[in-house]
Amino acid sequence: MNGPAYRQIAADLRGAIERGEYPEQAVLPKITEIARNYGTSKQTAREAIAELEAEGLVEVVRRRGTVVRARPAKRRLTRSRQVFRDERGYYFDPTAQPWRALEAPTISWGRPPKDVALMLGTQPDEDVLVRDRIMGDPTADRPMQLATSFLPAAVARGTRLAERDTGPGGIYDLLEEMGHHPLTWDETVGSRMPTPTEAERLHLAKGVPLLRIVRTTTGPDGTVVEVNDTRMSADDFEVGYSVTRHSSARPTG
Repeated sequence: MNGPAYRQIAADLRGAIERGEYPEQAVLPKITEIARNYGTSKQTAREAIAELEAEGLVEVVRRRGTVVRARPAKRRLTRSRQVFRDERGYYFDPTAQPWRALEAPTISWGRPPKDVALMLGTQPDEDVLVRDRIMGDPTADRPMQLATSFLPAAVARGTRLAERDTGPGGIYDLLEEMGHHPLTWDETVGSRMPTPTEAERLHLAKGVPLLRIVRTTTGPDGTVVEVNDTRMSADDFEVGYSVTRHSSARPTG
């Protein structure tokens, strides 16, 4: 074998999964069988399985063994660079419009992540208002996304923004009623691995990353009044958008 033995074993098993020799929910050979087939130790076989598990290809299920993970058809989040409104207030994605908070929001004061503090223009040791929500399909009680809003103390302290119920229209209507009108928004899309708490709350299998959409909310004077950090399973969702033709991209035919 070239390279570490466990990597060679993992590559063989990965290839067999990709070719469909082990379809979704199929059980891979036992550790003892893998070790015997490749003439290696059981520890080497375990390391190969651990690599596949870290990639999100398999999961170790008690009393079943190593099972090939089912890969759900991804839902497309169409980010059309528009903000919408319904009877509940502003929203940013038609796919998520029917979702509701599955539990009451958690309200606290604390220090935001460094990247969020930079976007808010606050000092790293400065407390901000943190509003945490878990959103999903209320009929199935299934979590779809974690949404955390960070608001500077200068904007939120002593206001209804720090209350659980901010009234009709949510925090954006309230911000505009407070004089931050009209609001504008910018978004970035990225990914990262989840924390153990995030993985537990979203029911993520080992090795599944988060799709992360970070939105900044800006008032008319250029002040960032909120940063929203939305996280969801990258196994379940992908971001899509239409591509339009710029005036410089004239057809040649």
